[in-house]
Amino acid sequence: MTIVQDVNLLEEIKTYANTQGTNYPIVNSYNEWDPLEEVIVGVVEGATIPDLEVAVKATIPEDQIEYFQKNAGKKFPQEAINAAAKELEEFVNILEGEGITVRRPDKINQARSYGTQEWQSKGGLYQAMPRDLLIVIGDQIIESPLAWRSRYFEIFSFREMLKDYFKKGGKWVAAPKPELPDHFYRPEYVSTGNDDEYAINEFEPTFDAADFIRCGRDIFVQKSNVTNDFGIDWLARQIGDKFRVHKLKFTDSHPMHVDATFMPLAPGHLLLNPERATEIPSLFKSWNIMYSPKSTLPKSHPMYMSSSWVNMNILMLDEKRVVVERQEQPLIDLFKKNGFEPILCDFRNFYSFGGGFHCATVDVRRRGGLQSYV
Repeated sequence: MTIVQDVNLLEEIKTYANTQGTNYPIVNSYNEWDPLEEVIVGVVEGATIPDLEVAVKATIPEDQIEYFQKNAGKKFPQEAINAAAKELEEFVNILEGEGITVRRPDKINQARSYGTQEWQSKGGLYQAMPRDLLIVIGDQIIESPLAWRSRYFEIFSFREMLKDYFKKGGKWVAAPKPELPDHFYRPEYVSTGNDDEYAINEFEPTFDAADFIRCGRDIFVQKSNVTNDFGIDWLARQIGDKFRVHKLKFTDSHPMHVDATFMPLAPGHLLLNPERATEIPSLFKSWNIMYSPKSTLPKSHPMYMSSSWVNMNILMLDEKRVVVERQEQPLIDLFKKNGFEPILCDFRNFYSFGGGFHCATVDVRRRGGLQSYV
């Protein structure tokens, strides 16, 4: 056995020992389903319409393009913000009622212009979706290098929490801050739904953390209009050879964030989008495959930044309990049929801003250690 192997073995023994007691590192999460102990939940107050950048235009619904063009830098309608904020508070109350520690980012004014030497932005976006900004893999909490200029300074509203986690022993890492020059983008990009190239190129590493899903030793990722090979390779090298990073490809006309397409729920159970995931990933052939029903969301409901498939963007509290939107009855029935215990929460108004329960959270600490599941 080599020295490197000895070191890796000692790390695995240490991790296993931690999981057998009651004390876990302040930052500790390896998958989507171990019992949840601490979570960050976003805030939607001050949500601002972003500039119609190349990577934004490639991902939002076509019927919102004109709205974004006319209103960039202005706040989203206040009644929509208020309704979404009310649902977030209900969600927080549910989590705290289940004994989970909830932390929230600072509220900052996004309706301010800013820029770099390369570009200017009329404003920011929000702090509603921490899943895009941060990923926890083991005992590391990692900041994403985002591809949207409108989100360039968004991470700063989470910095007080990150400093606190570091002071309490957590490992805090930030990916290289991207430059985002004009030549990083492909303004001529038009999606075919089955692309090999996207609205961004490989000039520098970028990724949204929501394009990754954790399954113990195996990390699954899709390339998208915000996540490139350079970013995937950066994260793979950062987390080391204890983990295996697998690239997945789906049929998606607006690829951005894998958690409305592919969601491991618990060991042996996988939720898939039936329109995008037309083939079962080979490592999951022996799992119970659950195809998400379409959302019950009315077509008249405003969806500024995503499709209604955000209904499958759920949050597992453990291997059985799952937070689901209260009015998504077909999905609720599917979970019950497969032995899960749905916890219902209103979230349709939050949907409007481009995310569900998974997007609105970052699970900082779950009670469990590193294992292989596939």
